[in-house]
Amino acid sequence: MFTSIAGRAVVVTGATRGIGKGIAGVFARSGARVLVTGRDEDAAKATVAELGAGGAEVSYLLADVSRREDCERMAQAAADRLGGIDVLCANAGIFPDVKLADMTEHDIDSIFATNVKGTMLTVKACLPHLERSGHGRVILTSSITGPITGYPGWAHYGASKAAQLGFLRTAAMELAPDKITINAVLPGNIITEGLDGLGQDYLDGMTASIPQRRLGTTADIGHAALFFACDEAAYITGQTLVIDGGQVLPESLQALDEM
Repeated sequence: MFTSIAGRAVVVTGATRGIGKGIAGVFARSGARVLVTGRDEDAAKATVAELGAGGAEVSYLLADVSRREDCERMAQAAADRLGGIDVLCANAGIFPDVKLADMTEHDIDSIFATNVKGTMLTVKACLPHLERSGHGRVILTSSITGPITGYPGWAHYGASKAAQLGFLRTAAMELAPDKITINAVLPGNIITEGLDGLGQDYLDGMTASIPQRRLGTTADIGHAALFFACDEAAYITGQTLVIDGGQVLPESLQALDEM
């Protein structure tokens, strides 16, 4: 039995939909007090209404993590509303699809501004509050795409997700003296709104390539983040956890046929 995180102050960026919303939902149902951030106010209001329906303490703040001022405002809002920050889930990210031959400088700059710069600015802004917590936890949302696998159209996305892990490893050393851990979850194919435009053939193909024969849920990622946030994970830092139903294991589709 893990120690309860009820009452802990948790910030989840990019949490108005998709994986971020799933992470926020797991923490809220575990009794944490949660601040969600995003750029769409209608989606933010709907998320707060849904996650708070059972009595959980959930609020939102509109913020763009690629902007330093927004990250600092987010950290201060968490401190004002929640009394500090115990857990930061730096989840905000974008994943536009464009092949390398057609990729523009703007395409590259925009994805790195959110996925890499945004992650670093978010963590930096929250550091003073995490230090005061005494058991600060940072969980990054990376991906299997980039660090482990590749997919056509996502060269810039994969590069940004691999870059997050480069940041993670040095940050883990710098934050350790302040009793702050930083780890990352690497989702595989997860059922979110982001898959809606990829078509049924893509979904069927991805499902067929996963040994568990199903796509993951956002709660699957949320539970992994919850583990990294618990007291029992205090001696784990600078590490990654793949949550993909075994997707990266087969060396070929034939290996799955042999099952």
